Amino acid sequence: MDVKNCKQCGRLFNYMGGLQICPSCKEKLEEKFQQVKEYIRQHGKAGLQEIADENDVDIKQIKQWVREERLVFAKDSDITIECENCGAPIRSGRFCPNCVNKMQSNLARGIKQAPTPEPAKNSHDKDRMRFLDTH
Repeated sequence: MDVKNCKQCGRLFNYMGGLQICPSCKEKLEEKFQQVKEYIRQHGKAGLQEIADENDVDIKQIKQWVREERLVFAKDSDITIECENCGAPIRSGRFCPNCVNKMQSNLARGIKQAPTPEPAKNSHDKDRMRFLDTH
């Protein structure tokens, strides 16, 4: 267990992994997420700035929820974020479908080309005592 300062309020808390914010701030952030989600549901054509202003949430936080795929905008929405690899507009996640496909094929190719490891030689055998059969 690790003790850290909350990045939101500065209080010390027992850090267990994930976001470096205290349980109280996590709860407030989750309430904001639910508020933003409901606002988007009611105002489907709202822009990113409007959503942020009306819900008192930073645009970066909204984009983070979209990258985490907690928020997904409708296909008819004008809101997009950028693919982290090529910059193409996407509606959720981190990468566009084209980049995902490229990464998957590169990974598959890398797995096929990986050298097969040689079986480990038993170092125990070389230290054994040997007897000659004299009969």
